[in-house]
Amino acid sequence: MSGGFVSRGFGGKRRAPDDLRDRLPPGQYLEGGFPVLTAGPTPTVETADWSFRIDGMVANPTEWNWQQFNALPAEEIPCDIHCVTKWSKLDTSFRGVSLDTLLEAVEPLDAFAMAHSYGGYTTNHSLEDLSDGRAWIVTEHEGEPLPREHGGPARLLVPHLYFWKSAKWIAGLRVSDHDEPGFWEANGYHRRGDPWQEQRYWTD
Repeated sequence: MSGGFVSRGFGGKRRAPDDLRDRLPPGQYLEGGFPVLTAGPTPTVETADWSFRIDGMVANPTEWNWQQFNALPAEEIPCDIHCVTKWSKLDTSFRGVSLDTLLEAVEPLDAFAMAHSYGGYTTNHSLEDLSDGRAWIVTEHEGEPLPREHGGPARLLVPHLYFWKSAKWIAGLRVSDHDEPGFWEANGYHRRGDPWQEQRYWTD
């Protein structure tokens, strides 16, 4: 995927109330909206054509279509999200399926995964960051179907990392025995992206 950031609906900087400042990682400011930041064009993915697959170094490669995925147990995920461009959105919520459920079905045999999306975007993760109740595949935001511009019909959600790690229009994960950079990581962003450690770039 190529191209620069396209931003719409981006609000001005907002000063966080004193009681919320400890929820803002270093260098972040409070954003009341939900800015749209996308590398390249926004793909159109119909639910009839959508599927999610986990393969690579797993015991049971598995693919779920939209109907099968929505038959899995889902949960509400209240969370704060933090963008590498320095905005944070507090007290938002998503709904989706825990990656613990999906990983249990495939039985990973190693420690890393590459998330890949419809449209070609990729981002790398350790399975440690995707397990133990820390990551989901989500299909709803604030009680509504996830909008296309925010990754609908489904996106990865990893709220404890910068939001570029929560790949939009998610298509699958490939488990591997080594960590390799995804799209933004190959273009200078940090391999992991912990906002509390300001892991924005290679040198951080």
